[in-house]
Amino acid sequence: QVRLVESGGGSVQAGGSLRLSCTSSGRALTTYGLGWFRQAPGKERELVAAIDYSGNTTAHADPVKGRFTISRDNAKNAVNLLMNSLKPEDTGDYYCAAPPGPYGTVWTIKDVRYWGQGIQVTVSS
Repeated sequence: QVRLVESGGGSVQAGGSLRLSCTSSGRALTTYGLGWFRQAPGKERELVAAIDYSGNTTAHADPVKGRFTISRDNAKNAVNLLMNSLKPEDTGDYYCAAPPGPYGTVWTIKDVRYWGQGIQVTVSS
């Protein structure tokens, strides 16, 4: 079973950076494509970025393109989200997500089978 655990959230001023990390306390993530989603208060959960199991293909939502980068660190069994030039509108709970089985990827919320518990990111102006 895949048990996702996020880390690295916190509070930062606008223009600052944070790096989120997603690891698994269960099955290794090296054969899973993963995604990062976020949910702002009063809004629906949305995809921020996704990466396939090989790390060769990534996707970033338009609002974060050029500022956020998703990457894999298989040696640490982790998928990271580097967030630069943060804006107040990036504030929300960030969730790591995995598909039902290996070699799949979460390109949309419908592809998600496993969720992490979420981690808070707050960007102040």
